[in-house]
Amino acid sequence: MNKVSGSPSRISSLSQVSSWQVEKERSFFSASHQEIANGYTTDVYFVAAQDILRKLTLDHTPVTADIFPSRAGVFCGLPEVMNLLSESTVEVWSLEEGESFEAKEVVIQIKGPYAEFGVFETPVLGILAHSSGWATGARECKEAAGEKKVVCFGARHVHPAVAPVMERAAFVGGVDGAACILGAKLAGHEPGGTIPHAAILIIGDSVVAARAFHQVVPENFPRVILVDTFKDEAEESLRVAESLGVHLHGVRLDTPGERGGVSAELVAEIRSRLDLAGFSSVSIVVSGGMNPQKILSMREKADMFGVGSYISSRPPIDMTMDLKEIGGRAISKRGRIPGAARNPRLKKKQ
Repeated sequence: MNKVSGSPSRISSLSQVSSWQVEKERSFFSASHQEIANGYTTDVYFVAAQDILRKLTLDHTPVTADIFPSRAGVFCGLPEVMNLLSESTVEVWSLEEGESFEAKEVVIQIKGPYAEFGVFETPVLGILAHSSGWATGARECKEAAGEKKVVCFGARHVHPAVAPVMERAAFVGGVDGAACILGAKLAGHEPGGTIPHAAILIIGDSVVAARAFHQVVPENFPRVILVDTFKDEAEESLRVAESLGVHLHGVRLDTPGERGGVSAELVAEIRSRLDLAGFSSVSIVVSGGMNPQKILSMREKADMFGVGSYISSRPPIDMTMDLKEIGGRAISKRGRIPGAARNPRLKKKQ
């Protein structure tokens, strides 16, 4: 791993912690890639452990660590974990990303000298906890949608430093698209979306905005237009459809809660009116407080669901790392069963 100029070296002692100072001109509070890679986002007691074990010449003791979740979910975060451990000689066994797991099932097993990975326990568990939580929320939405598409709009609900991580996790969970540019690109997709209400409000008319949108954006960018800004959603859908004709891919409903939000009845009415007017090919995209229950109620008439906070606010799935073998001897803390787990679903990664 290449070192960033001026960045700290990999943390291995409490004296390094004491001497390291955060630069005063720092623009953001989020950790840099190098700070994560060098262990500066870990809990300090894991660094103290290195000092203690080194003093007793036990820091390179061979161990086996099991990582397991507190509840069932979808496994996600493996590439970042592997990158974090890339300079070590440890053996890593893991589930595949996107696989479902049960509560307490071992999802990763690490074998090797404790000094080579012990300091990374905090970031490893944090990566897996949040990524798996987001992927699980996405999977729930996608299962509710069935064959209909789900797009993640959750970046606005989290810190920008982790928004791409969240939206990549959503892809692992099964969504079909995402709006966050970096999140979509990291997952190997192109970002997608419409235009914001702000632009339509400034322009003053949804049809004028739709025409400008059609003229400006690239041909491969779907023409999906918001229809809840000024007029009745059904009326606006027909106006936009008549204006763009065959070029219109879809209309998007994002009616605010102050107006009752998007309902299954509203979606059904708009679908019916579009069909009667000869616009059966125009898709209906719904967003605004979407969750699995709402998706289920609308999926018969809607074609795509934009989901934001349901995915981004999914709680992390607590992950625990336990040493289960030391020097080849089965061991555990009280309350846990000694000996490394034998999970046949784990595949060797490193």
